[in-house]
Amino acid sequence: MAKFKGFSTVNRYKKFTVTDRELVIRDLLNILSIREGELPGKPDVGTRIWNFIFEANTPEVVRQITAEVQRITTYDPRVELVDVVVSSIDNTVNLELVIIINPSVSPETINFLFDQDDNTVQVV
Repeated sequence: MAKFKGFSTVNRYKKFTVTDRELVIRDLLNILSIREGELPGKPDVGTRIWNFIFEANTPEVVRQITAEVQRITTYDPRVELVDVVVSSIDNTVNLELVIIINPSVSPETINFLFDQDDNTVQVV
């Protein structure tokens, strides 16, 4: 039986229910896709990571992106952040997140790619 149950129309036809791991990753992807301040009436929802797309991969930028990922994951009680690895190439920022999706105890790695050219975030 599914612990978490939700709804998504992304890449789906007729079956819109998503559960557990897939739902948590979809929710993370959704929040990472929204730039902070874009959602009407909810200025705190979203991320500032998009501001770092063209920045050099300096320790300060990595620290700020890591802090932003920590801020976002604290909003979701289903996710426990273990580690963040940030890399940057051309017009992209790659986040390698090691997370534990509760109630599981085993960590898993998920890569999110921010692409300025396409203005998208993808799980790779």
